[in-house]
Amino acid sequence: MSWFSDYRADVARYTSYTEHSGTRDVMAQQGLWALQYRLASAVFRSSLPPAVRLSLLGSLYMWRKVIEVTTGISLPHTAVIGPGLYIAHFGHVIFNKDTEMGATCDVHQGVTIGVSDRGGRSGVPRIGEQVWIGPNATLAGPITIGDHVMISANSLVVRDVPSHTVVRGVPAEVVGSR
Repeated sequence: MSWFSDYRADVARYTSYTEHSGTRDVMAQQGLWALQYRLASAVFRSSLPPAVRLSLLGSLYMWRKVIEVTTGISLPHTAVIGPGLYIAHFGHVIFNKDTEMGATCDVHQGVTIGVSDRGGRSGVPRIGEQVWIGPNATLAGPITIGDHVMISANSLVVRDVPSHTVVRGVPAEVVGSR
């Protein structure tokens, strides 16, 4: 898929929640402003000549920084995020530069997807499809989050999570199935 079709899938997720037009959501929803990171990501992965690519990335970096400061949402252009991402609320959402996330996920305010440097366990989570991440949850380390997972608010996830489960707590533990 192209960056634009991925962004259209993001807009469709927003319009399904808000029941507004896509144009209104693009203008009003800070999560969609941040998801314009997809353009910079497409340039980063493109086969453009290096000088052109670096020049475009420099311009896009400044534009993305303004959006990041305005929204509090940090989505590095190196992150790989599937189409249909929904960021429910603006503010303090941080994705590590090496984040990999599947399609149709929901992320709420205060979420951190980051690296863990504990001993020999350095790495970043890989997140499946249709994952719901509650407010103020933290996912850290070289872990795998399966598909159709629900991560409760304020959870600290530092171990693998199997598909079709609900986790909560510090550290997060499986408490049910979806």
